[in-house]
Amino acid sequence: MAGGDGKDKKPEVITEYKFAQKPEVKTGWEGFSQFVWNSETSEFLGRTGMSWLKIGLFYVIYYAFLAGFFMGMLLIFYQTLDDKIPRWLNSNGIIGANPGVGFRPMPHDNDIESTLVWFRHGDDNGNWKPWVERLEKFLEDYKNNTVTPQMMSRVECGELAVRPPGINQICKINREELFQGDCTLDNNYGYREGKPCILIKLNRIYGWKPEPYNLSHNNVPESVPPELRKLMQENIDGNKDELNKRVWVQCQGENPADVENAGQILYYPDQGISANYFPYENQNGYLSPFLFIQLANPRKGVMMAIECKAWAMNIQHDSMERRGLAHFEVMID
Repeated sequence: MAGGDGKDKKPEVITEYKFAQKPEVKTGWEGFSQFVWNSETSEFLGRTGMSWLKIGLFYVIYYAFLAGFFMGMLLIFYQTLDDKIPRWLNSNGIIGANPGVGFRPMPHDNDIESTLVWFRHGDDNGNWKPWVERLEKFLEDYKNNTVTPQMMSRVECGELAVRPPGINQICKINREELFQGDCTLDNNYGYREGKPCILIKLNRIYGWKPEPYNLSHNNVPESVPPELRKLMQENIDGNKDELNKRVWVQCQGENPADVENAGQILYYPDQGISANYFPYENQNGYLSPFLFIQLANPRKGVMMAIECKAWAMNIQHDSMERRGLAHFEVMID
């Protein structure tokens, strides 16, 4: 009989649900070994081989693209540059169009912020030799007798470089004119005797050319020292107008006491730098022109402040920013 006693009923199936279980945590060396290689899941450092392949391929493509983009940008950037000519010149550049004035020898590198030329003269306890050595090191290129292809563009421009050079030529520095009097290595540039020679030069600015004063055209401002006016007039009277085509240099004590303590200041070979040494255009073998000043009879044991100014129509002076001038102190024991 159907449905009588329920003997035909199927047994009820019980479903068993398994919930996530916290994995067994292994510590110490056993845990580290399992992290390096898990034999149960075939994972190396927490990733399977396929996972490492995918992430490795991603980073190879990513960094290859990044490196290619960077190299492409550099290539485009370098196409805008010239090996010799700066991208921004004179007033458009950071350096500007107003040259600074430098001096040598400088203090030791440990005193890079100092402008004090301080030494003891004499043979007994003198410490002047390092100053002579630093000055001589700066002058190595000027005294180099080796003839190189870079020197072929240098030409003689006459006494005090009064003759302009030809096209693609530069005036040769006349060593016989520069190194005279006490301002020679044989005389220790005057440091042993306490009468130091200090080199004065204009800092290089690409393409800058001085505009000399012309006393005949009355274009000399009142700010120009009367000593320089006198030199210009003497050149005119002696029919040597070409000697006025130069950057004039005048050095003196900053204050009346400094003027008195510095004493007489001599200039070698002259009180100016010929305009024919300019412009600087990154020529092969170019050497910056300079002159020497010498403190002929400075007072000993007193610090004196010296200021050297360069004078031309297109040179402005600013003591705070050291534009168109050099400032240094001298103390001789």
